[in-house]
Amino acid sequence: MDPDPDGDGDQERCGALQRVRGNLAELLPDEERERRARAAKKAAWAINFNVVANVLLLAGKAVAAVTTGSLSLVASLVDSALDLLCTLIVWSTNRLVLWRLGALRRRFPVGRRRLEPVGILVFSIVMIISFLQILRESISRLMPPHSEAEPLGVLATATMVATIVIKGAIGIACRPVRAPKVQALVQDCKTDVVFNSLSLLFPLVGYRAGIWWLDPLGAGLLSIYIVYDWGCTSFDNVVRLSGEAADDDTLRKLTYLAWRFSPVVDGFKSIIAYHAGDGVWAEFDVLLSEDTPLGRSHDIAETLQYCAEALPYVDRAFVTTDYAAVGPTGHALDTERNH
Repeated sequence: MDPDPDGDGDQERCGALQRVRGNLAELLPDEERERRARAAKKAAWAINFNVVANVLLLAGKAVAAVTTGSLSLVASLVDSALDLLCTLIVWSTNRLVLWRLGALRRRFPVGRRRLEPVGILVFSIVMIISFLQILRESISRLMPPHSEAEPLGVLATATMVATIVIKGAIGIACRPVRAPKVQALVQDCKTDVVFNSLSLLFPLVGYRAGIWWLDPLGAGLLSIYIVYDWGCTSFDNVVRLSGEAADDDTLRKLTYLAWRFSPVVDGFKSIIAYHAGDGVWAEFDVLLSEDTPLGRSHDIAETLQYCAEALPYVDRAFVTTDYAAVGPTGHALDTERNH
């Protein structure tokens, strides 16, 4: 933090932050960098393996759905197809986020991180509309004239059992990997196991017990569940894109980070954190002594900014400095809204 570490009277601008040109990963300990690299490699392996499994299982379900008239199997097929579409959307938007072109940098100066939640939002709408159609079909099948329960062939049963086993195995194997994307994959596998188990049980039990309405009823219940689940996902993305406040745990971590600067600052007027998509933007209003030199004030603010942006869940941080504890904080528009 000392702008003149050699004491020659000339302010130096050759610290670690300037040397790495904002690439904060270079300042991490070697063990932490290796840990993150291993986690990223495991996450990539898990996601790629899951994509291959989804493609193979989708092909099997398509054949199974053609050979039987079970609406529950059709619902499972649609779920798998749209799951694969979701994976492609996330992958493509992630590629666009990382695509470093000069023209895109000028057009999107703060990056394109919000493309991912926007892509998920669009996909959730497609998912809801698709399963509303399946719900409509299940209701029509419950209406007269009634049809007999159809048997499940060996291929259909084997495909559904394979889906349950493979998805369960992927979820168990990926559980130890703590990367957020992999944990989302584990949750998705858990949901797939439950969904496909019910998709198999409804028509199977319906045929064995001679209950004709169990298969369309099961498809309708599964459709209602999917519509509700993706409706919640859609709402969560809308709220986060609208600037929802970060959770208390994130705010406590940012407050602790700010407290670590207590030897060189007088205090903090405000610390706020809010979502701008999946990531968090943080704002710090720092109190410094009135006679703090400009260079030292700049170094304190810049160091706090880079430390906050080094956190994996913080996309962007803003630090302003002040010398008076009273007076407005935040932005001019915030002051207008509060009156």
